[in-house]
Amino acid sequence: MRCNLLVKPFFYLTTSLMLIFLYITFHNNIQWKQESDDKLISKLEKKNVEFSSVDGISEMKYILQWTSPNNIPFVYMGKGQKVFLDRHCIYNNCFVTSDKNYLGDYTKFDVIAFAGPETVHLPKESLPNKRSLHQKFVFASLESPDYYPVCSDNLDNFFNWTWTYKVNSDERWGYMVVRDSSNAIIGPNAEMHWLKWSEMDSVCDDFKEKLKTKTKAAAWFVSNCNSRSGREHFVNKLNKQLKKYDLNVDIYGRCGPLKCPRNKSRECVKMLEKDYYFYLSFENSFAEDYVTEKLLTSLNNNVVPIVFGAANYTRFMPDGMYLNARELGPVKLAEKMYELILNPDLYADYFKWRNHYSYHHKSESIETDEYCRFCSMLNDKELVQKITTYPNFRQWWDPPDRC
Repeated sequence: MRCNLLVKPFFYLTTSLMLIFLYITFHNNIQWKQESDDKLISKLEKKNVEFSSVDGISEMKYILQWTSPNNIPFVYMGKGQKVFLDRHCIYNNCFVTSDKNYLGDYTKFDVIAFAGPETVHLPKESLPNKRSLHQKFVFASLESPDYYPVCSDNLDNFFNWTWTYKVNSDERWGYMVVRDSSNAIIGPNAEMHWLKWSEMDSVCDDFKEKLKTKTKAAAWFVSNCNSRSGREHFVNKLNKQLKKYDLNVDIYGRCGPLKCPRNKSRECVKMLEKDYYFYLSFENSFAEDYVTEKLLTSLNNNVVPIVFGAANYTRFMPDGMYLNARELGPVKLAEKMYELILNPDLYADYFKWRNHYSYHHKSESIETDEYCRFCSMLNDKELVQKITTYPNFRQWWDPPDRC
């Protein structure tokens, strides 16, 4: 029994020492592993590389800007992953560069992107003379083809995807999103199924009271005074007609006597809500679907928009909430403006849409952000593997009879 009594303490002592040794070893290994991980993460951060965890995807998608990275629209993309990280995109494993040698050979890039305003003027020898089957050549533009038409067949069967404001682009680099009363995205689209104006709910009395602060006919914020659309000439004619009713269009910016400093742009826009009945949402050129942020300026500030463009506006708004200057002409437009100013209830009816729809900038949501959506496209294996081109790019891009 005495022997047994001696063995047990020795056994306990040995076991305890072994456990202590194992704990120290395990702890040191964990600490070493943590330090190694920290060093790795630090290295990745220094390289501005971060991988998405969506569906376990970690393969970087490389985007080469073939044209200048300093011009619109590429200037908004930044470098590396920055734009995708800053916008908290679901997929952020996309990397932007303008360095054609970044991967050694430009055929290794997943995407080669071409800014439209520069690309339409490039001679054929300035375009890539080789490409890989896995690559997507992408035409990107925020500008109107009325200013930047394609007048040769150099770009036929050249682009796989388009990234423009047009509603039938592969990805929209547009200006607005339309949501219904349940916040679902419904447009703009080539075909819209709006509620009938007669079925829309009338605006409430409180909203009508807000409209009573308005005392001025129309405002126009403009900086391009020599547009292809000739909008400035139309406004001159409109002002002559409005004088008959002791009304006028107040012109702010380079093209008029009134000023709206950039550092006070928010206050200027809010001035529309308080003072003006109408806002001139006049485009600088005529092209299908070319409807810019000018429309959002009025819709989000309780002003009835007067549109001037070549778009089918029913892709963007239901009839009954805007006036179309090109259809009415300056004489009838001035008459209609005067009629609505004199009849507050008729004017208020132009806002019935607010009970059923809302308008937003694309960047307001990850769901609609154009950069996030583009990176998502590159992570869609089925879409990437599908080979598509634009056989007659001129026909798709140019306005009729432009060249």
